[in-house]
Amino acid sequence: MSRLLLFRHAKSSWNETSLTDFDRPLAQRGLRAAPMMGQYMQANDLLPDRILCSSAMRTRETLAAILPFFHHDLKIELLREIYDTHDDDYRALIATHGGDAETLMVIGHNPSIHDTALVLVSDGDPGAMQRLREGFPTGALAVIDFDEPTASTPEPGSGRLVAFIKPRELEAMLAEHGVALSQN
Repeated sequence: MSRLLLFRHAKSSWNETSLTDFDRPLAQRGLRAAPMMGQYMQANDLLPDRILCSSAMRTRETLAAILPFFHHDLKIELLREIYDTHDDDYRALIATHGGDAETLMVIGHNPSIHDTALVLVSDGDPGAMQRLREGFPTGALAVIDFDEPTASTPEPGSGRLVAFIKPRELEAMLAEHGVALSQN
């Protein structure tokens, strides 16, 4: 059994009009959401063996915000290819760079991150499936399980969507239960 964690970068800023799209940093909302998602991943044992992360500024900042919640050995690859992809989804990139990871995380961009999830899942949690079909907002995380031993060879429709977590929904749920977020 293997797992793929598809994580869209947190909310980015459009304030600096002189910056290229590649160089846009996270917005304040993204700087709050990314560590909250990292804490969620840690608390739910969603810990990757390998991370493939776009080399764009907003994805690197998202990665930096979640790393304090991972206290284990893992491999990280920063890839311009994730930002530059002209494919509809990340399957070829996952096959090329995923290696033997049992739990692989890809930190990327829309529309490719959303398209990848839609292509790979055929069933799963009904509520999560519905939320995924509606869109893949910034900072969201799709957790997809496969029967294959590694996450680097997923076939279309072979995955089960275990969870789809949006930062705003997680924040509301935590507030409703009076849960304070730690910084790691």
